[in-house]
Formats: sequence, C-alpha cells, structure tokens
Amino acid sequence: MKVHEVIISLGSNENQEANLEKAREQLTQLMTEVHFTSAIWTDPIATSRKERYLNQLCKATTAFGEGLLCEVLKETEKRIGRTKNEDGIVAIDLDLLLYDGQRHHLRDWSRDYVKNLLSEL
Repeated sequence: MKVHEVIISLGSNENQEANLEKAREQLTQLMTEVHFTSAIWTDPIATSRKERYLNQLCKATTAFGEGLLCEVLKETEKRIGRTKNEDGIVAIDLDLLLYDGQRHHLRDWSRDYVKNLLSEL
C-alpha cells in the first residue's frame, strides 16, 4: 500500500474553535502520522463579512488517492456543517495544499498565515 504525504489547510469563520476541533478529530481518524500547527486568527479576504477566520495546517500521511482524499475532505466539511449557500459563513474549509510534493490551491501558498504556519511542520 502506497502512503502519500499531504498538507491540508483548515479554516473557519463560524464557531471557529469548535469547528476546527471537530475537523482535527475527523482528520486524525482518517489519516496517519497527523501533526497540526498552532491555530492563528486572520482577517477575512475578499468578502463583505467581518468575522475573523481561525486557520491551521495539518501534515499527515494517507493511503487515499488524491481524488478520493478531496472527496473525503468535502464530505467532512458537510458533516461539520458546511453548506453551499452559506452567504460568506464558512463552518469549515478543508483544502488540500500539498499531495506528494505537488502544490494545489496555489494562491493560498502566498498567504502570510500559510507561510508562517509551514515553519511549524
């Protein structure tokens, strides 16, 4: 069984601490060698909403293929309360940033909080 190294970003602007905790629990059950950075508060980007985000990174290994992992992350978001019509409210956002050395969500890599948290991994 091939094991893949991944980095996932976590973010929430609603019930932030509780929703990040739920996401951490889910990710810990789904993957192995799971490590989380500290969580940091950030200001919203490109939205009229004023709620601050709580952001965190997760580094882990998984046997899931890339496509399946993305599906699992989206299902996890739904279980925690994310909906399509959230009007800027994000219960939880789980984005695959790195899969076996290949970067995804390229704009996120230039965000200050991602750069800062990467140093903790």
